[in-house]
Amino acid sequence: MGFFKEFKEFAMRGSVVDLAVGVIIGGAFGRIVTSLVDDVIMPPIGYLTGGVDFAEMKYVIEPGDEAAGIAEVAIRYGNFINVVIQFLIVAFFIFLMIKGINSLKRKEEAAPAAPPAPTKEEVLLTEIRDLLRAKQ
Repeated sequence: MGFFKEFKEFAMRGSVVDLAVGVIIGGAFGRIVTSLVDDVIMPPIGYLTGGVDFAEMKYVIEPGDEAAGIAEVAIRYGNFINVVIQFLIVAFFIFLMIKGINSLKRKEEAAPAAPPAPTKEEVLLTEIRDLLRAKQ
């Protein structure tokens, strides 16, 4: 039973749960970025390059023959270009998020904390000091 209790404590730690949430959100964000690249960014780029579809770009090493059941052997560098563009978009958005978070942290650090109000003892000691100075 000790093993399962230890596993439960491990699995329920805040950092493990946060990591799981991050992975799930990251997967969803990845699909959004894939759609953004494939459906929004690449069509205009393909139009500007004369209708070239990067996903279909490849270097055929061995042509395939469907009748003989031979599969095509090709280097699909167009898909690699799409993946690199997706990575650059994700990296750019993460950069913007980190930059925004850091600017918020700097604003918090830059704002000086108001000095705490003196305690009753400090007020009383200040009054006693002032009275003693006045007697001199």
